[in-house]
Amino acid sequence: MLIKGYDAPLVPGEPLLARPGFWSNHLLARCDEGTSAAPPSPEWFGDDGADTDAMSELLFAPERWPVFRVPAADGEEVVVIYRNLVGDHGTDYLLTRPGRSDARRMGSGDGEFSGAGLTWQELIRIADHPSPTAEGVQHPAERLLLLVPLLDDLHIPETASTRLGAALAFVGAPQDTAPDTAARLLAHLARRPRHESAWGSPLSGS
Repeated sequence: MLIKGYDAPLVPGEPLLARPGFWSNHLLARCDEGTSAAPPSPEWFGDDGADTDAMSELLFAPERWPVFRVPAADGEEVVVIYRNLVGDHGTDYLLTRPGRSDARRMGSGDGEFSGAGLTWQELIRIADHPSPTAEGVQHPAERLLLLVPLLDDLHIPETASTRLGAALAFVGAPQDTAPDTAARLLAHLARRPRHESAWGSPLSGS
């Protein structure tokens, strides 16, 4: 697998989505809402500590950088890369467009996210409209959860928590706790540093 700008051992990550421990690794750190409430745990995602630790070894191995492709029906594609560079690990989010060989970096995170991000409506548009022909993640729930760290919206609709909770339940989170996990995830994302409004959305760039 080749992506311009990445001279690294990139490997398809999509098979990991169904493995125990993936979603707790991807989202657990973003469920801390900064209060005195109980700290987040892998069980919120239907995992246990052993699952999470085993998946961490796969996700963060320097010799394998998992890549998750989220292709949209309009030809755009968001690419999520686990950047397992020793001393500089994190998660990169890239945007590719039809007819262009370069990829635009939307943002990155190594616990806290930096970048312009997307509105809730932009996230839903991408999640709900996969390309029927391109390779990559196809199910709307998995697409939404992969990309939700990009959320940068001061006006998140009230329906967002319900939608996110349903997505979490789909990937294995307990039905009775998924709504609370979704609410805490949104609360954490709402606290992220805001980008300058002049930057605009990554989807609006040339």
